[in-house]
Amino acid sequence: MELYTPVLVLAALAAGFAVFSVGVSTLTGPKRYNRAKLDSYECGIDPTPQPVGGGRVPVKFYTVAMTFIIFDVEIMFLVPWAVHFDALGGFGLLAVVLFLVNITVAYAYEWRRGGLDWD
Repeated sequence: MELYTPVLVLAALAAGFAVFSVGVSTLTGPKRYNRAKLDSYECGIDPTPQPVGGGRVPVKFYTVAMTFIIFDVEIMFLVPWAVHFDALGGFGLLAVVLFLVNITVAYAYEWRRGGLDWD
């Protein structure tokens, strides 16, 4: 248990700091609420009126976000290969080339389907 004592102390300090910061900000912060502050913010443009019950959100927003996440995570798999490039040899090179071919095929498919066009 001795080895975990510094980790537990640091976790307790971090949790205490977080609780203290939130508590102090709620006690000392301004409490002037108005309609403009409670409205949703859409990049400085007046919010689009929504029908009662929420309305529909275009699926394009979600597909662009998922495309970004998928390709971002796939590219992050290249970091360990780049770090240990010398130690992996021919097998590592072949694995990364096949991985890059796979990413390129997925990227070309997404491009051809129009998933990267923002229209």
